[in-house]
Amino acid sequence: MEINRKALIDFVKNEAENCNVFVIGDVMLDKYFYGEVTRISPEAPVPVTRVTRTKETLGGAANVAHNLALMKANTLISGFIGRDYHGESLSAQFSSRGIDTRGLIATDAPTTTKLRVIGGHQQMLRLDFEDALPADDKATNALIKFVKKEIKNHPPRSAIILSDYGKGICTEKTCTEIIEAAKKYKVPLIVDPKGNDWSKYSGADFITPNLKELNEVQKTPAKNNDSEVERAARYAMRKFHIGGMVATRSECGLTLVRSREVINIPTKAQEVFDVSGAGDTVIAIFALAIAGGIAPSSAAYLANLAASVVVARLGTYAISNEELSEALKKEMKNIKRA
Repeated sequence: MEINRKALIDFVKNEAENCNVFVIGDVMLDKYFYGEVTRISPEAPVPVTRVTRTKETLGGAANVAHNLALMKANTLISGFIGRDYHGESLSAQFSSRGIDTRGLIATDAPTTTKLRVIGGHQQMLRLDFEDALPADDKATNALIKFVKKEIKNHPPRSAIILSDYGKGICTEKTCTEIIEAAKKYKVPLIVDPKGNDWSKYSGADFITPNLKELNEVQKTPAKNNDSEVERAARYAMRKFHIGGMVATRSECGLTLVRSREVINIPTKAQEVFDVSGAGDTVIAIFALAIAGGIAPSSAAYLANLAASVVVARLGTYAISNEELSEALKKEMKNIKRA
């Protein structure tokens, strides 16, 4: 696979800001309590964590939007938030990053929030605040109406992301109507899937499962090797009428499968601290590149490189255009040395 890294650096540094990506999905707030553990509680056999700092950041579909915003893309987010403190925090964080929040719909359900307690570099506990039931018809119809209007009026160099975390937004009705609108107005649409029935994603241009998610829709689960991943990808693409697949394979990298193309991209050798949010980075960077007219093979390479940066960080992390540019430059130097 021939990759023009100089062209990709130019795209990341100068052209990403001219791209427009619309993210629809399950937005979340990620909260972190960092501390040190020096003893066991006298009340129960659990470690006592002395909290030294806290952090709130964007998670789920919100993290996808965060990656795009740090890449300086024009980013629009649509999803459900609660009328609560977490919803206010989420909205404020979107605004502070320049993310367009016109598509957020307030509901009576709590804002999906994940609270993690970290002792040293070890995650010790996670608490989830959520109501994963589908939203009521009023909220769903309001979201679909907004999304379809935005798709109709989309600017040049656009792409759409459906980020499904199984928290209630990506129902069959919502996905079907959004995908139909995207096809009508010829806007590329990429799905990050959830669950074992991908029929609601029928007609999507690309889907970006990890190997575990891909195996959930197989009759015979695939092992993590090139031929079996390709077989599994083609089976899912035929069964659910999906144009192409970007399958992430953990330590084995990433595989792009299209009707007449298969590309296996190895991962970058490095220490992995945390895979949280790596899938968000992959779909964000891939969709951004597709919006910018980059070939899918180069878009997949760029997404894989971005993910290699993210997994070396602790906690949910979004990559910036400066970091991705530096990673590309480092790749070029390594190739010259070789």
